[in-house]
Amino acid sequence: MPSKAQKFGKKSESIAANHLKLSGYRILERNYRNQIGEIDIIAKEGPVLVFVEVKARHTRRYGSPKQAVTPAKQAKISRTAMFYLKATGQLQAKARFDVVAIDARYNPPDIEVVKNAFEFFGK
Repeated sequence: MPSKAQKFGKKSESIAANHLKLSGYRILERNYRNQIGEIDIIAKEGPVLVFVEVKARHTRRYGSPKQAVTPAKQAKISRTAMFYLKATGQLQAKARFDVVAIDARYNPPDIEVVKNAFEFFGK
């Protein structure tokens, strides 16, 4: 049975995916996993492949959602994305990393899409 935190995470990812769709993104995959890590959402915005990290907070006790995407997390997402690009034969694709920050203290939640939030690590 999923924990309260897991349910909140799943709900937040659904909110993010719906928001991205309404903003013109085409969702390709959700919760992509490989031996390196996980990417919450893989989408396309026009010709650009977008790897999306979703961070949500219902309190500011541990900082803002954007602050949770640390350099270590960015590096892991980058390695996971590189594996995806190699596995799908898209190494030459134009790609970027976006972060969807959800502040669930509000109803409806405040949603911010940070485009090109960080660069590929180790590219």
